[in-house]
Amino acid sequence: MNSNTTARRRVRRTALIAGLVAAVTLPLGLTASAQASAPAPVKASAVAPRSVSGTSGQVVTRVADFYGAYIDAKGDYEDPDATLATVLRKHYLTPDFAQRLAAWEDENGADGVLRAQNVPARWKVTDNGAVGNGHEVIVTLTFGSGGTTGTTQKTRLFVLVERYNRIVDIETTSAR
Repeated sequence: MNSNTTARRRVRRTALIAGLVAAVTLPLGLTASAQASAPAPVKASAVAPRSVSGTSGQVVTRVADFYGAYIDAKGDYEDPDATLATVLRKHYLTPDFAQRLAAWEDENGADGVLRAQNVPARWKVTDNGAVGNGHEVIVTLTFGSGGTTGTTQKTRLFVLVERYNRIVDIETTSAR
């Protein structure tokens, strides 16, 4: 090999390396300058986004689904959906319990699923474990706004679910 060939290879190698360096750093530089010139997004709050998850066939998820949908159907003050509330009851409650619940409602003048005459502002569903052949779930309903006057009331309901995932009882005391 002569010195001309070696020199050309060095020039080509240097050019190739320079091209690769430019190909890698140029987009980074453009991104950095674009980020520097663009205003940073403003976060509304420092609170992490909320998420809700569930598992198909899990008793707690099933009861949470029922109460969430039921409260939404009953709580739409502009247009409550009584038909949806009825369909939800038919789907989630056993027929025997639905009859007993209707009798309780006639006697007490309140919604038996909520054990109240109004609709809660918030609810929480918690697993309470196995009871006999079923499973008990605690539903905590919070009524009122909790605003400056601090007028909130909590009601704890013990929801008993049979092994086929239908609600067989709702009480204010535990079956345990």
